[in-house]
Amino acid sequence: MKTIGPKDLPLGEFHNALLTAIAPRPICFASTIDAAGNPNLSPFSFFNVFGSNPTRFIISPARRVRDNTIKHTLENAIETRELVINVVNYAMVQQMSLASCEYPKGVSEFEKAGFTPIPSLKVKPFRVKESPVQFECKIVDIIETGKEGGAGNLIIAEMILMHISPDVLTADGKIDQHKIDLVGRLGSDWYVRAQGNALFEVAKPAKNLGIGFDNLPEHIKNSNILTGNSLGMLANVEQLPDLDSVEIYQRMNKELWAILQTDLSKEEKKWRQHKMAQELLLNGQVLDAWKILLS
Repeated sequence: MKTIGPKDLPLGEFHNALLTAIAPRPICFASTIDAAGNPNLSPFSFFNVFGSNPTRFIISPARRVRDNTIKHTLENAIETRELVINVVNYAMVQQMSLASCEYPKGVSEFEKAGFTPIPSLKVKPFRVKESPVQFECKIVDIIETGKEGGAGNLIIAEMILMHISPDVLTADGKIDQHKIDLVGRLGSDWYVRAQGNALFEVAKPAKNLGIGFDNLPEHIKNSNILTGNSLGMLANVEQLPDLDSVEIYQRMNKELWAILQTDLSKEEKKWRQHKMAQELLLNGQVLDAWKILLS
């Protein structure tokens, strides 16, 4: 294990290590406007949502590591106290990256990056038409965390309105995680796309408490087939299948029945059962996996 403190590396190197380790991070494509009415558009990955009632977002335009200067987004936030947060999907990620260039103050990143500004309803900064979800926000506080390069400036914003493109909605009006096709920020030049095999579901812990890892039989806990994720799924059930359902499953599953009726050693049978159970767990069939393991 490599152990380092925040002062053990040059700041730029340590900064990159943080961005590589704390990832993927959601991207806030922040639209602001200065007191003279000049629009600004810039992406930030020191960002997240911190409450739904009231709805609070925090973004942090950190002081530049290179020269300890602050960014136009922060200057505008201080001047006008308004903000639009636009989410970023795969279709717009290259243009978004272009908007991160440090153009002189007063130059519109909407024009430079080819985005379409559309009026907001409650705040002055424009929304990005190409973004699938946009949040109009009022800034309620700005917290400076330090004076040196790399220090954060926490912009705490309250959402006033949320706009969702119909293109990313399901038939019942909810956001479809596949259609929205979001991207996240990693370290260096790396991003991640929330699409295809990168998307997976993890069932929330059982409402009435799962049996827990400590109640798993030893041969399951010590399996060289079942993974830590597999054990977590098995431990999340509220109760084990009853013996009758296990016996019925044994007779209905031809592959399992064949294993149980062979002259294989006990260890070989267990290995094959664990292999079958692991395949079921990969498909989310937890109760069927338990029936195989209890046979």
